[in-house]
Amino acid sequence: MNAEPPRPTPAEREELARLLPVPADRDLPGRRHQLLKDHLMREVRQHTTTGRTASRPLRRRLALAAVPLAAGAVAAVVLATGSLSDNGPVGAGSPGPTVASGPSAAVLLDRIAVAAASRPAPTIRDDQYVHIVSEVAPTRVSGPNGGLSDKPHTRQIWLSVDGSGPALLWEYGTRQFVDGGDSAPSLNDPTYRYLESLPTDPGGLLTKIYDETEGMGSDPHEQAFTTIGDLLGEQLAPPKVSAALYRAAAKIPGVTVVDRTTDAAGRDGVAVARVYKGKRTEWIFNKDSLHFLGQRSVMVEGTVWGEKGEVIDDIAVLSRTVTDKPGQTSAQAG
Repeated sequence: MNAEPPRPTPAEREELARLLPVPADRDLPGRRHQLLKDHLMREVRQHTTTGRTASRPLRRRLALAAVPLAAGAVAAVVLATGSLSDNGPVGAGSPGPTVASGPSAAVLLDRIAVAAASRPAPTIRDDQYVHIVSEVAPTRVSGPNGGLSDKPHTRQIWLSVDGSGPALLWEYGTRQFVDGGDSAPSLNDPTYRYLESLPTDPGGLLTKIYDETEGMGSDPHEQAFTTIGDLLGEQLAPPKVSAALYRAAAKIPGVTVVDRTTDAAGRDGVAVARVYKGKRTEWIFNKDSLHFLGQRSVMVEGTVWGEKGEVIDDIAVLSRTVTDKPGQTSAQAG
């Protein structure tokens, strides 16, 4: 089996160039603009292009963002996500990652699951929105097929709880409303209500994930790990479902622990990780509270997608709240 991802063909390189983000003043419909940008970022960073890659439907793959609209009632449901206030000061100079030789991933994930299940489940109405604020660190893809870069910035998104309302994203100084669409929610396009319906038995949940992602990507285990990571990082899951997702991840072959790592906001943590084709994907947690902090991908081998040691994807989740309208924040409740 070839250890390196396939090199993009000239046609694929041309397609990537075509999909580079357009200038802000170009009159491109918001839905198509975001689809193009998200497709480019996912395809370059994922680099698992053998076989059919998983689709990233718009509602879930919207790049996070924020702008306040008219003030109104906000459900002040601030959810435990490892916000900056939970984790001490943010700063540079944090220690580099150290792969663990101690507790296994199964032990750590069980502890994380216990902590997740103990958190109170919020009461959320169908007409409300999940609001997620993230920090994105500079990321790039180097090598002969690279050159894509990203500046550090904050991203916010509001997602309709039942999928009936439009999503709102704010990023790069641009606000975009995007229709929820007519398709039914799924693992690749979830809503909070859909996540509530998932089985809380880890074995049954993992079976469902393998079944529904069959044929996506070139490795079913990596695709399952990626799918769970997306559900944890880009949505809000009920406590018992979150716990089941963590325990399901413990059953995926190749999952390990990284004792010391740092998220995009500079917060130190411990990570659950998996290496595939030279890239280690890390889910980062606060060592004390075991709150989810964020995700990053680190090249552990030099490939066409990056040099060894290069971070090619780095996102920290700063907060998750529930609001009455897209554009509102918990700070506006007062």
